[in-house]
Amino acid sequence: MNSRWKDFLESRSAQIDDNGNLLFPDVPLEADCALMDLSKLGLVAVSGPEANHFLQGQVTNDVRQLSATVSQIGSHCSPKGRMLASFRAFKVDDVVYLQLPRTNVEALIQRLRLYLLRTKAAVEDASDRLAAVAIAGDCAPSLLASRTEVIPTHDNEMIQAGDLIAIRIPGPTPRYQILSPTPAMEATWDALAATATVVHPDYWSLLDIRAGIPTVYPQTSDAFVPQMANLQLLDGVSFKKGCYTGQEVVARMQYLGRLKRRMYRAQISTDDPPSPGDALHSPRSSSEQATGRVVDACANRNGDYELLVVVEIEAAQNGDVRLGGPDGPLLSFGDPPYGFPAEA
Repeated sequence: MNSRWKDFLESRSAQIDDNGNLLFPDVPLEADCALMDLSKLGLVAVSGPEANHFLQGQVTNDVRQLSATVSQIGSHCSPKGRMLASFRAFKVDDVVYLQLPRTNVEALIQRLRLYLLRTKAAVEDASDRLAAVAIAGDCAPSLLASRTEVIPTHDNEMIQAGDLIAIRIPGPTPRYQILSPTPAMEATWDALAATATVVHPDYWSLLDIRAGIPTVYPQTSDAFVPQMANLQLLDGVSFKKGCYTGQEVVARMQYLGRLKRRMYRAQISTDDPPSPGDALHSPRSSSEQATGRVVDACANRNGDYELLVVVEIEAAQNGDVRLGGPDGPLLSFGDPPYGFPAEA
């Protein structure tokens, strides 16, 4: 987080927690009309005359489709087709930005630079280049309209209004991510905060869980093939773009394989907070590996935990999956809002 944005938020009563995150004390986790800081997300910038060509050979989404009005979900995979990072990609002028948790930024930069060779492109940490906030709730469209002449109306649509960028994020709750240089964001924050309730930044993760949008964390890097995390159902995988790192495995799973694990929404009641990477157990599982893994988890206003989990399809359908071991809390399952194809 750049020092000016940090100073601004501290002037608005934000505090720094033990992990170095800026938080607002005594704010709710959820609100019907919510405003939140997204400094926990970072940016990787890919620029240069061959930036698009380079990224096209490294990520699952079709970079050629990015434009001033189109953002995408995507991932970068290992040669074995396992996701090392997931991100939202968007393009401003001639720079492609990949947005992902700050904890993953450095690892993704190092991985991408391994493939640069003589390519005329640069891969940089741009996390402090733009401040990022979000608004969510039925109020969000009108709030955003008060700052811009037009608003994005379709999932993943992006608009640029001067220095301000706004992206509509999929999910059952209307929400928009807003990015801009810090000086412009200061006025935007104050204007939005006059109407919206400032909430804990974890609300963004909770909304991603409810939307069925996976995030790869360090604990789950190299754990899932994109289809296990439903990335193909979120338009995060292109099967027509040609070769990229891990493409052969991803394509084989799509056309020749049988998906045995996929990502569900789930909920549990427990006193022990679940974390990404936690193992799931089912007595019916015949796998030598864990029955599944937690992708993401967040508490809700009722004190329960909502999760995204990648789990064996048969075990989820039988409804006997527990967190941790055989005595762990039982998960209740639900489909993501976009559903599953009939043949899955």
